[in-house]
Parts: sequence; structure tokens; C-alpha cells
Amino acid sequence: MDTLRSHLAYKPQPLKFGTSGRRGEVVHLTQLEIYTNVVAEIHYLQSLPQSEGGIQAGDDFYYAHDLRPSSTELVENGRGGLCQAVEQALKNTGMRPINLGAIPTPALAYWALKHAKGSIMVTGSHIPFDRNGYKLNTSKGELMKKDEQPINDQVALTREELLSQPYAQSLFDRQGVLRNAQSGLLPATAEGRTAYIQRHLDFFKGETLQGMKLLAYQHSAVGRDLLVEIFEALGAEVTPAGRSDTFVPIDTEAIDQAQLNVVQNLWRKTGTGQTFDAIISTDGDSDRPLILAPEGDKLRFFSGDLLGMIVAEFLDIGAAVVPISCNDAIDRGPLAAVTEPKTKIGSPYVIAGMQRATSKGRRRVCGWEANGGFLTSCDIERNGNVLTELPTRDAFIPLLCALFAAYNRKITLPELFDTLPRRFSRAALLRNFPRATSMKIIERFSPPEASMQEVCYHTDHIIVRDPDHTILKLKEPHAEQLNQIRQEVQNVFSAEFGFASVTQILYTDGVRIIFSNGDVAHFRPSGNADELRIYSVADTQERADSIASHGVAEPDGLLRRLERMV
Repeated sequence: MDTLRSHLAYKPQPLKFGTSGRRGEVVHLTQLEIYTNVVAEIHYLQSLPQSEGGIQAGDDFYYAHDLRPSSTELVENGRGGLCQAVEQALKNTGMRPINLGAIPTPALAYWALKHAKGSIMVTGSHIPFDRNGYKLNTSKGELMKKDEQPINDQVALTREELLSQPYAQSLFDRQGVLRNAQSGLLPATAEGRTAYIQRHLDFFKGETLQGMKLLAYQHSAVGRDLLVEIFEALGAEVTPAGRSDTFVPIDTEAIDQAQLNVVQNLWRKTGTGQTFDAIISTDGDSDRPLILAPEGDKLRFFSGDLLGMIVAEFLDIGAAVVPISCNDAIDRGPLAAVTEPKTKIGSPYVIAGMQRATSKGRRRVCGWEANGGFLTSCDIERNGNVLTELPTRDAFIPLLCALFAAYNRKITLPELFDTLPRRFSRAALLRNFPRATSMKIIERFSPPEASMQEVCYHTDHIIVRDPDHTILKLKEPHAEQLNQIRQEVQNVFSAEFGFASVTQILYTDGVRIIFSNGDVAHFRPSGNADELRIYSVADTQERADSIASHGVAEPDGLLRRLERMV
């Protein structure tokens, strides 16, 4: 039979789920691949009851996009044009697509959830320019990990159906491009953008940042104009700078020295330096914040996990949910009493933890990630104003809360962050690191039983706990294996790099090593790209920076040494 499959001039590469959403290299992102996945996902959502996030044919369905060229245009070799494929898939599954335009991911989610409708954000988030993807939300919130396998099963069926169609009847040409689709999109409506702005103005009604001077590093963030509009509306004086027509991938979790230097130079060129109280920015789809402040003649970067703590204290939260990669300062201060068990890395896991906390009767439940994205699972009242629930990463609320916290206390941002327990963190990564190799490294240093999530090494014995913190009975062969893992870890994370003895290894997500002097080194593969990441925590910023830089040093850093062992 003369099918679409027989005519394709390329070998399709399936688009896979990452930490949150689907991500892939643009070279493989055909409109056919996007359409296949979106059609399958919409069919899945249509099969669910509304109480579980389901949608119905004929419903409004919202979509928005970031500023990557491939999000809205066909690029080299007919790749990209993701929004056009999304829009076509929505129409062909009986939905009523509504384009909210170029707005932040949390702005799209806020508007859609407010109306109990599904949504798709076309974005590659913070990952490199040569990649893109999208993130699906149900009518109740983010897609959860439990949804991924049934969706993948539906994708396989949809893929076979589309590839088996007679070529003459297919919507797609031999390059996987929609044949008759309009290059333009539906006209964008400003409703989502307007509502998102109002959410912040309502919550801080009666307060002002008057007199505070901010530098907004705009680059190619989709929310770059909101960095000016929202903060000016709340009284701050905002100077925009660094706007770019070329996409700039900003990973707020693993900000590197080169990116910090860009911001530092921008700060020095834009003003007299010390005139600014803070430099604010976000990643590409504006769901992860970036905040720095002058300290002497340099800028001080505040990591997202510490930013989350500042926000949590400002909001007087009743329960905090954070992933295992976050700074352990949270366990050493007043927030320790309201901190839930640490989760795996990724917003779906944090959201699941928030749901568990809510089910236990916790109130004012919030969560955040090491990248600074802040989530709320309920409305939060403060000074008679209400911060409406938004259970997805948001960049603007954490920026605003930190600035108001400093402003109201009449202290600088560095002074504000110095009120936290003195623990410092840094993250770094190796790019273009094959995921298969990363997984071999994790397997190489993992315990013999999957139930062994926490291994504590004492002088004459080992204590092992499962995910529920229950102590497990340890068999002798397993004890030998665990001691061998410890020795091999210690051979890499050695005194040569300033490490003390290994006292504990956590396996919640990746391999998190705790040393007797309090240092922490944590390595794991990225869920969104071929990257191997290292997270560090220490008693000084210099030591945290040193661990991270040793981790990614070439050609003989810690991660490269681990690589040579597999």
C-alpha cells in the first residue's frame, strides 16, 4: 500500500517525556511528530473524567509559546512550526483552540486552570537553542508521571494510524510538514497576559516598591516585558537591558560563570552599578526566576532553593515541598518544622508531594525547586489580599516576594539572604553527555536493592532506610556491596579535592553524597537533555563553587572520572 510511511524522506525520532513536558532536538521536531503526540494526548485527556483533569470535545483549549523561532516558524529542513501542528491537532480532535500568544508558561496555566480547561505551552524552557518541545496541562493542572505510560501507549497507536494512511490522503508531505496548513496562527488574545498581571497586583495591593531601582535583564525571555510592566506597576523604577532577538538559553539552576559575567557586564554598562538594588530576570519561558544584587563591586547570585526559602517565610507557609536537590539550609532553620519528605526532581513530583501534604490536612502548602520556580497548591491570604492558587512553576511571585521582604524590612537583598542558615549551593553540568552513559554511572553507584534509598555509614555498621524512612534488615552480601560503593565513591570524591569521609548516600533521585564535614555532592542526569548535572552544598559559597567546578572540569573532573568507571 502507498502509505505515508513509505514516502517519508527521514526516519522519525519519537519525542520523549523529559522532567516536565516533552523535549527534543529541533532537527527531529517535524510537524508530523508534534501532531502525533498532541492528538494522542488530547484523546487521552478526553478519556478522563473531569474530576481527573479530563476535557470534552468542543471545549476551549488554550495554547501559548515562547520566543524560540522553531516554536512558531518552520526553520531549516522544514522542522519546527510547533504551534501550527498543535493548533491543527486541536482542531482535528474536536477542541476549540485559543491562542494566548507569547506569554509565560505560568500565565497560560493560570488562565486555563482558572477556566478548568486544558492547555499546551510550546517551549524548550531553559534548554539549549537547538532543542524545543511543549508542555501539556490537564484541566486540573500539570500532567503527572502516572499519566505518561498510558499516553505513550496512545501515541504508539496514533503513530501507526497516521503512518499507515494512504499518502495521497495524508495531511503531511514526505518531510513531515503539514501540506495545507496556514503559516499563520489564530490571532492571539491578551486575556491570559492581563489576568496574570492582575494576579500580582491584587496580591500586593496596598504595598509599594517605590524607591527601589531594578535592572531587568530581558534577553529572549517570553516574559521580558512583564519584568518591566508588573514591577513598575508596583512602584519600582525598572531599567530594561540586554534584550536579544537571538534566543538565549538561561538555566537558572545551573547558571555558569559565563552567564554571570554577561549580567555583571550589563550591570556595569547600564548604570553606575551601585544604583540598582537588584537585577531580575527569568529563563526562556519565564517560569524560573533569576535574581542578583550588588555586593561591593560585584553581583551576588542567589540560588533558587534559597530564594524559595525567603518566599516561604514571607508567605508564612504551613507546609514546604522541595526536591532532594535543594539546599539543606531548609533543614536547619524554622522551615524544618514544616518541610515534607524530599521528592524526586521535577515539578510533577513536587506537585504530588504538595497533594500528599494537603491530604494530610496541611494548610498554606507551597513547593519550589532548585531553579527557583515556586508553586502554590491553595489560595494564600496575606494582609487581606489573596494569592490565588497556581500549582505550576512561577518566576514572578518569588521575585516579588523577595523584593518586598527586603523593602519592608529596610534591608538589602544580601542582608535578607544572610538571615538564612549559612549553607550555600551551586549547580553545574556537562552538556552533550549521553543519557545512556549517565544511567550507567547511576547504576554503577546504586545499592543492590531499589528499596534502599538512604544508606548511612557508621564506624562499625551500616543503617539502610527505604523511601518511607523504615530501617531495612541488611544482609551480609549487601553490606559488602554498599561498603564497596562507598570506597569507590571516596576514590573519586577524595581528599585531593578537599572531601572528607563519606557518611551518607541518598538515592531519591540520582546519587547524593554527604560527607562528614557537611559537604554535599549530588550527581544525576538531566531529564530534558543529554546533560549530566552536579549539585553542591557547603558551609561557604567558595566551597560550594569549588565542588561544582571540580565536578565539570575538563578533561579530568569528578564527572569525567565517574564516566571512565563505566
